Amino acid sequence: MTSYRADFPGIDGWHYLDTAATAQKPRVVIDAMARALGQDYATVHRGVYARSAHMTLAFEAARQRVARFIGAPSQNEIVFVRGATEAINLVAHSWGSVLKAGDRILLSQLEHHSNIVPWQLLRDRIGIEIDVCPLTAEGEIDLDAAEALLTPRHKLVALAHVSNVLGSVLDAKRAAKLAHNVGAKLLLDGCQAVPHMPVNVADLGCDFYVFSAHKLYGPTGIGVLWAKAELLDAMPPWQGGGAMIDRVTFERTTYAPPPARFEAGTPAIAEAIALTAAIDYVDGIGLSAIHAHEAALVTAAREAMSQINSIRLFGPTNAAGIISFAVEGVHPHDVGTILDEEGVAIRAGHHYNDLDDVTALVRGLERVKRIFG
Repeated sequence: MTSYRADFPGIDGWHYLDTAATAQKPRVVIDAMARALGQDYATVHRGVYARSAHMTLAFEAARQRVARFIGAPSQNEIVFVRGATEAINLVAHSWGSVLKAGDRILLSQLEHHSNIVPWQLLRDRIGIEIDVCPLTAEGEIDLDAAEALLTPRHKLVALAHVSNVLGSVLDAKRAAKLAHNVGAKLLLDGCQAVPHMPVNVADLGCDFYVFSAHKLYGPTGIGVLWAKAELLDAMPPWQGGGAMIDRVTFERTTYAPPPARFEAGTPAIAEAIALTAAIDYVDGIGLSAIHAHEAALVTAAREAMSQINSIRLFGPTNAAGIISFAVEGVHPHDVGTILDEEGVAIRAGHHYNDLDDVTALVRGLERVKRIFG
């Protein structure tokens, strides 16, 4: 695969393997952000002057671009938020407001804190109950166990599409079928999925899908909530302010239809423009090509690391671009510190990594072994 390292000014001379936390930005995204903040900048949805109108068109084009990217039937099903964390909180506060004490939500042991804490807050507020699905021996969400746990009292199943810890990929279609069989909705945390593989929410059969731009080579401060139109139509607003209203008086306020109903205040204008540039960049390479390249890197890295005594690898061998490991007898912070001295920032690799990064990682791990015996 063609090397794209030169497109990323932030990794010159550095082996960056922490993309599961946040991705470095290609130059085209940085330039798009700079233009949007500079010569193109204006507010959206408010001004009657030409530049504001042009920026409004660009902002709404970003919404349309996101819809195409994830196979959403309509751009009006795309809500811009600060990130996946805010998206899940929005669902918990708005859609979750109709739940009642005794209703149940099913999570898994693989979930990010962002897909745990909002549901705990909802539990503490209204008395719902939370069940936790175990993992298989390979580190995947055990959908057989999920099927046994699910009952008609379950109203939502909320799972990671791809684990940020192990890289294991959920059988999302089966998860949707299991949830719908008991009348529950399915929310997928797609933060680690959208940078790795093609996603089509209509084909997956989920009801909610969330992701953050900064893990897709875009900027921080913006993310996406997709939800089926009928769900958004029935959900009340969760924040009040400008842009989300239809008509305001001191006696009564009526609210705008989705997605504006959920986007109170001035939005992340430049960030939305830069997200478009990130999606165009990824699509230009091709997610299938990215996935194939990452699979080859994961195989090479796992094979090399398995040759080092005292290293234990976790998760499935076909993990989506993520390798999790431990060095026996060595604290992870010590491993990270020594690898940093070797110019290696550890977490996970994406398409701008290459075999030189794998070699540097293994070289650094050999040094860890020498230092700690």
